[in-house]
Amino acid sequence: MKRTILAGLIASFASVGGSALAASEKETDCAYQGQVVAAVQQARLDRVKEEEVRAHVSAEADWPDRYNNAIPIFAGWIYGGDVKMKDLREQNLGEAWRQTCLSQ
Repeated sequence: MKRTILAGLIASFASVGGSALAASEKETDCAYQGQVVAAVQQARLDRVKEEEVRAHVSAEADWPDRYNNAIPIFAGWIYGGDVKMKDLREQNLGEAWRQTCLSQ
């Protein structure tokens, strides 16, 4: 029921201000992606095994379920050796990802 109401609201706002809504949707999407990256980063810092990261992160997820599909992709990047532990401790990868997403 809530999804039907939400879909109706989105459709009505899209007809009024499509570009503003598109920008808002992109901001929301990029924010969720950044949250997923940050959660995977924290899981790595907490020494969660890569095989367990999806279950660990999705159990505490505060975003729509469809974003859980990105967990293995981000885990591959964060756990794959391209990102050093020093960088994980010092950098906010979630915010960096969000900014990159918004700039695309």
